[in-house]
Amino acid sequence: MQETEDYAVKDLSLAEQGERNIEWAESQMDALLKVKERFAAEKPLQGIRIGSCLHITKETAVLIKTLIAAGADVASCSCNPLSTQDDVAAALAKQGIKVYAYKGETNEDYYRFLNKVINFKPHITIDDGCDLVSEIHLKHPDLIPGIIGGCEETTTGVIRLRAMEKDNALKYPIVAVNESATKHLMDNVKGTGQSTIDGILRATNILLAGQNFVVCGYGDCGKGLAKRAKGMDANVIVTEVDAFRALQATMDGFRVMPMVEAVKIGDVFVTITGNKNVIDIHHIKEMKDRAILANSGHFDAEINLKELKRIAQVRQIRPFMDEYSFDGKKVFILGAGRLINLAAGEGHPSSIMAMSFINQSFACEFLVKNKGQLEPKVYVLPKEKDDEIAKLQLEAMGIKIDSMTAEQKAYSSSWREGT
Repeated sequence: MQETEDYAVKDLSLAEQGERNIEWAESQMDALLKVKERFAAEKPLQGIRIGSCLHITKETAVLIKTLIAAGADVASCSCNPLSTQDDVAAALAKQGIKVYAYKGETNEDYYRFLNKVINFKPHITIDDGCDLVSEIHLKHPDLIPGIIGGCEETTTGVIRLRAMEKDNALKYPIVAVNESATKHLMDNVKGTGQSTIDGILRATNILLAGQNFVVCGYGDCGKGLAKRAKGMDANVIVTEVDAFRALQATMDGFRVMPMVEAVKIGDVFVTITGNKNVIDIHHIKEMKDRAILANSGHFDAEINLKELKRIAQVRQIRPFMDEYSFDGKKVFILGAGRLINLAAGEGHPSSIMAMSFINQSFACEFLVKNKGQLEPKVYVLPKEKDDEIAKLQLEAMGIKIDSMTAEQKAYSSSWREGT
C-alpha cells in the first residue's frame, strides 16, 4: 500500500489503467455528464466539503469529478472492504483527489480510512450503507453542528437511517437517494440483477441453465436477480418473510417456499435481503453437497459464516471462491460472503450508475439550497427531480417521448367531465 496524508491506495502505478476505465465509464454516462456541465457553470457546491463512503469504482470516480466540478472538495473512502477498483483509486490519487481505499482492506484499515474522511470535517456526507453516518453519530457528535446533511445510496443504509429517525437518534437531515424511482427501480432491479449474475459467473464459471437457483428475498434487488436467473434458464426458487412479496413472486411465475425446504434442493443460493443470518448454520447443514452460496446484500451478515467456520475446514479453490468442508460434504462460499457483484465483478453497468449518481448530485444540491431549513429526518427528492433524471437518461439513449396536448392536460386535472 502507498499512503500519504491525502491518499492511501494499493499501487499508484495502476493509475493509467484507472484513467482509461474512468474514460470508458464516462462514455456511457452522458446523462451525468450533462449535470456535470451545468454544475461546472453554476458552482452550486462552491466551498462545500463532501465526505463520501462509497464503492470506489470507475463510476464513482465520475460522480466525484462531477461534485468537484460543482465547486466541492471531496474526500472518499470505500464502503466495503472488497469493492474498491485499485486502478481507479490510483487514478483519483494521481489527480490530487483525496481517496483512501484498496481492495481487500483489513477491518482496521476500513475504519481508519473512514475516520480520515471524518477528520476532513465534511459539510455533506454521502453514504452507501450508513457506516459514515453512524460513526459520526456514535463517536464524533461534535462535528454534527457543522454538517448540512447527508445522502444515502442503498436499501440497507435507508433501513438503518429510518431506525435512527424512529429512535430520535438522527441529528442531521438525510436524503434517501435509494427511494427515488430512477434509483431503486433502475439500479436495484436492472443493475443488481445483472451485476450479481456477472459476479457469480466470474467467480465460478458455472452453467446456470437447469440449476435450482434460490433467491433469498424478493425486494427490488431480488426481483431483478430472479428475472435474470430465469432468463438464463435456471429454475428459480424464492424465499420470503413478507407475504405480499411472496405473493408477487408467485404471480411472477416463481416457486416460493420456506428456506428449510429450499435448502434441500437448491444448487445456488443468493441472499439479497439486507438482514442477518438469512442463511443460518442449520440451513447450511441441510444443503446438498457442493451447493454454492453468494450474497448480494450490502453487508456480509446474511450468511452465517462465523458459525460455519467453527465446524468446517476452509481452502481457497479460485479467487473469490472458498470451499468449506464438514460432515463429509462441501459448500462453496463466493466473495467471502460480501456483495458478490463488486467482490468478484465490477458492480453495476455505468449507464445504470449514471442515474443513481445524478440522484446523489441533486441530493447534495438540494441540501445546500435548503441549508438550515430541514429537520433531522429522512427525505426523498421531489418527483420533479426524478422526472428530470428520467428525461436526461432518455435523451442520452436517443429516445423521444410524447407530450400531453392542452386538452389532455385540462382533462387530467379536471373532475367534471365524466361518462
